[in-house]
Amino acid sequence: MGEAKLNATELPLFHPAAHYDTPDDVLDDPQLSDAEKRTILSSWASDMFAVESCPGLRDIPRLGHTLRLADILDALRRLDGNDDTPHEEIGRRWRRPRWGAETRRLSSC
Repeated sequence: MGEAKLNATELPLFHPAAHYDTPDDVLDDPQLSDAEKRTILSSWASDMFAVESCPGLRDIPRLGHTLRLADILDALRRLDGNDDTPHEEIGRRWRRPRWGAETRRLSSC
């Protein structure tokens, strides 16, 4: 009986950032089950990847760019067949209120 030669970087579930750039890329992969897609998107939404100064963004290792939490949650919602909430409304719901023009100019979120 031969040994299985599995390279973890070739498996999207182990290193999704090596295979997908956006939540939509995850949703569009026909080789992943809904449960696998949910696992990847949920891990990306985790507070573990939150940008400290901008909690609405996620910095996924090896992805090369940040993702908006609103985009990840929108993808999870679409995966569940519930895409009633407009994308813009999701983003507003997760933003903290800004207190004055000075704060708005300083914020990059």
